[in-house]
Amino acid sequence: MLNSKAMILSDKTLKSLIETGDLVVSPLGPHAIQPASIDCRLGDHYLVIDEEKNAGLIHFDQEVFYKEVVDEKLIVPPHGFVLATTMEYIKLPNGITAFVEGRSSVGRMGLFIQNAGWVDSGFEGRITLELYNANSIPIQLQSGRRLCQLVFCKMDQKSETPYKGKYQGQLQSVGSRINQDFL
Repeated sequence: MLNSKAMILSDKTLKSLIETGDLVVSPLGPHAIQPASIDCRLGDHYLVIDEEKNAGLIHFDQEVFYKEVVDEKLIVPPHGFVLATTMEYIKLPNGITAFVEGRSSVGRMGLFIQNAGWVDSGFEGRITLELYNANSIPIQLQSGRRLCQLVFCKMDQKSETPYKGKYQGQLQSVGSRINQDFL
């Protein structure tokens, strides 16, 4: 039997959960809490695919190699791809999940947040974002800018096994660990 109490959380609920410490979003930026989401800002840690170390081909069953960049600014070339991280560290309680959406103002510039999109109940860490420049001209990223938003949902019931996966506790951009998947 399904419990029909699953829902998207409002600004009032988000503020209350943050105040009680049941939900952690830190540091919480000014004006971050929106009517049904929390805006997250771009951090200063990036990963770019290392074409040479990957020998020109990425395999699902092998480690993927990246070049690390730490800077306040980064230029994403036309049709370029980069992994980035949020400034905000989040901790979701069991029974709350979130999905990551790009802000429409960012999407209208041609920068797509290609995040896998889902943050499982029990996840803790900074969010790694997959950014794609759909333009024919470069886009300059700037640390501290609001880039995406987290929409939080109350699940119909708590998870039997909250997230404890391979990305738990990440503090910076983390590359694909698909080679660690169980078959």
